[in-house]
Amino acid sequence: MDETPGLRERKKAATRLALHEAALRLAIDQGLDRVTVEAIADAANVSRRTFSNYFSSKEEAIFHGDTARLRRMLELIREQPADEEPWTVLTGAALRLTEEAYRDADAEWLTQRRMLRAHPSLATHQIAAYATVEREVAAELAKRMTGPDVALRSRVLAAVFLTTVRVAVQDWIEHPDRPLVDAVRSALAAVAPA
Repeated sequence: MDETPGLRERKKAATRLALHEAALRLAIDQGLDRVTVEAIADAANVSRRTFSNYFSSKEEAIFHGDTARLRRMLELIREQPADEEPWTVLTGAALRLTEEAYRDADAEWLTQRRMLRAHPSLATHQIAAYATVEREVAAELAKRMTGPDVALRSRVLAAVFLTTVRVAVQDWIEHPDRPLVDAVRSALAAVAPA
């Protein structure tokens, strides 16, 4: 079965990406508080209505890249063999995503991330995105676990995992003195279940 997206799906993805990139660019150039949805739509050469078809707010448009990375993490978890130990599955997915998503991160990218991460309105979107993915990661883990309290244990494991990855990435953004993959690996090893 061919899983190549059709023309319509590719156009939608391109529009979503154009809106995301315009929102990032404007937020960095002008400051998030000065950016309007109308300005983002204009910069991406689409209407305000088109913007609203893709994102509910400028913060959501800015956070789209992070949301896409979280969705990719979930895909990587689902791709792991069913008989793998849960923490091994999570660690493997995190390291692979880190290598895929942050391979080309440069000094400019880091500066942009530092500026944007400091804005309080983006924290709400980050928390919401992580909470959504956390539930889905927990559901995937529950399929791989046995014993008592699987639902609770899978939720705790998912929360610890995602918090560890988030903190490792934030720490690396602030102190990029070693490769991100090493920072993520060290953080995950530090909190690995016994």
